[in-house]
Amino acid sequence: MPVLDGFWGPDLKMRDSNLGVEVEVGVCPNEAPRSPVWGPLRTPPITCGGLSLALELPALIRQLREAWKARRGGPRGPERSQASTWVESEKEEVEEVKHDVEDRSGHLKADGRLNTGHAGVLLVERRGSYPLIDLRILKTSAQQGEVEAGTRRKMKRLLSFQRYCHASRLLRGLVPHTPGSLHLLDDDYLGQAAHMLSKVGKWNFDIFLFDRLTNGNSLVTLMCHLFNVYGLVHHFQLDMVKLHRFLGMVQEDYHSQNPYHNAVHAADVTQAMYCYLKEPKLAEQLSPLDVFLGLMAAATHDVDHPGVNQPFLIKTRHHLASLYQNTSVLESHHWRSTVGMLRESRLLSHLPADMQDMEQQLGSLILATDISRQNEFLSTFREHLDNQDLDLQLASHRHFILQIALKCADVCNPCRFWELSKQWSERVCEEFYRQGDLERKFDFEISPQCNQQADSVPAIQIGFISYIVEPLFEEWLRFTEPSPLSQNMMGHLYKNKARWSRLRYAHTPSDTQTHSHAEEPRGGGGEGGDIS
Repeated sequence: MPVLDGFWGPDLKMRDSNLGVEVEVGVCPNEAPRSPVWGPLRTPPITCGGLSLALELPALIRQLREAWKARRGGPRGPERSQASTWVESEKEEVEEVKHDVEDRSGHLKADGRLNTGHAGVLLVERRGSYPLIDLRILKTSAQQGEVEAGTRRKMKRLLSFQRYCHASRLLRGLVPHTPGSLHLLDDDYLGQAAHMLSKVGKWNFDIFLFDRLTNGNSLVTLMCHLFNVYGLVHHFQLDMVKLHRFLGMVQEDYHSQNPYHNAVHAADVTQAMYCYLKEPKLAEQLSPLDVFLGLMAAATHDVDHPGVNQPFLIKTRHHLASLYQNTSVLESHHWRSTVGMLRESRLLSHLPADMQDMEQQLGSLILATDISRQNEFLSTFREHLDNQDLDLQLASHRHFILQIALKCADVCNPCRFWELSKQWSERVCEEFYRQGDLERKFDFEISPQCNQQADSVPAIQIGFISYIVEPLFEEWLRFTEPSPLSQNMMGHLYKNKARWSRLRYAHTPSDTQTHSHAEEPRGGGGEGGDIS
C-alpha cells in the first residue's frame, strides 16, 4: 500500500501478526464522503482478521481501532495518549529490526556454510526481507568500512520502512485502483497489445512498444499469454488468481528506476526464450515442465536486481555478499526471492511434494546466468557439439540446453535489429555509469566499464559482443543446424558489431585535435557518438 506523505488524515495502526509489520489506515481529508475516488472503499467485498470489511469506511475505521486497542491490551480510555502510543510503537519497530538482523545472522552456520533451515528446507527471500541499504549513509572512507554510529537509528528506520512498504499486503484490497495499477487480463488483451501478442514469436518484436501499450505491465501480460499458449494453466491446474498475483509480485519486485535491469528487460528475455523454445530441434522434445521452468526462469532471472554488480556488493560489504559467501551473489538472491514469491502466492501449493525439486531446477537455470561461469558453460556446450552426444530425450540434457537458451536470451540484445539493440546498449551503459559515479563518490576503485570518462558505449559493446555474445551464439548456431532464427540473429550481430566499430573510430578525437583550432571535431552530438 503506497504511503503518501501529507495525504492521509488521522492515522491508525494495526499489527499484522502474519507479516510482523504495522499497517496504517487513514481517511482522506481532501475528498468528500461521496467522492467517486473513495466510492469503491465503501463496500469492500473482503474480510480481514475476522473483521467484517463490508462496512462504510468510518465504521470500518472504528472497528479497526477497537480491534487494535484490544490487541495492544492497554487502557481503552482517554488516559492512553497518542504520544505514548507512538513511542511504544517505535520501540517495537526497533526490536523487530534487531530480531530480524539476529535471525538473518543465523542463516550462516559457524563453519561458514549456508544454513538451509530445519530438515533441509530452503530459506527464501523477498525484497521486504532484504531491503537495499541507502548508500548515502555509508562512510566515505573505505578504510574503516563501517556505518557511523549516529546513522544506525536512521538505518533501522529505513529497513523497517522498506520492509513495511514491500511486505505488507494486509489491506491491499482496500487501495483504489490507479492508472498505473495492474489491469485485468481482458483489458490487457484489447487493441494493439492483442495484435502484438499475435506476433510474439517474431524476432523483431518491439518490447518497448508493447510495454507502453500494456501500461507498464508487459511482463505480467506476456507471461499470462504464453502460459495460455502452451496450456500450462490447464496442465498444472493453476489458479489464475494466484498466477496473476504471483506475476504481479514479480513485476513489482523489479526496480523500475534501473535503466536496464528492470521488468522490461525480464519481459524481453522471456520473449526471446519463447522464440528459442520454438526452435524445431528443441520444441518437439520439451515437456510441459521444461517449458514451465524455462519461462519462469526467464521472467524471474533478475528479480530485485539492485542495479549494481557483484564486485560492488562485495566492496561495500553488503549483507547479500556475506550471505552467499561472495559467490553468485545476485543470481542466488534472484532465485531465493523467486522461491519466496512462489510460496507466498501459493501458486504451486496444490502440486505434489516434489515441488522442492522444481524449485531446485528453477534455481539451476537462474544460477546459469552468472556471467562469471560463461566459460564453464561454453566449453561444456562446445564439447557436446563436437562429440555429437546431446540426447534431448534425457531430462538432464534438456535441462542443460534450457540453461544455454536462458544464457542466450539474457545477452541477446546485440542480436536484435539496430534500433532495439542500440536502446538496450545505451541503457546498460547508463546503469554501468551510475555504479561508477557511486564508486567515485565513496572513493572506491571504479569497476571496469563503469567509468564514463574512459569507457564509451561503442567500446563497451564491441568488447561485450566479441568476448561474450559472439562465441555463445556461434555455438547456438551449430546446435540449431542452423535454423532461420539463428541465421537472422547472427546477421544482426555482425551488422551491429560493425556499426559500433564505425561509431567508435569515427567519433574518437585524434591526438592532435586538442592542439588544432582549424579542424572541426568530428561526430559532435551525432547519434551513438563517443561520450568519453
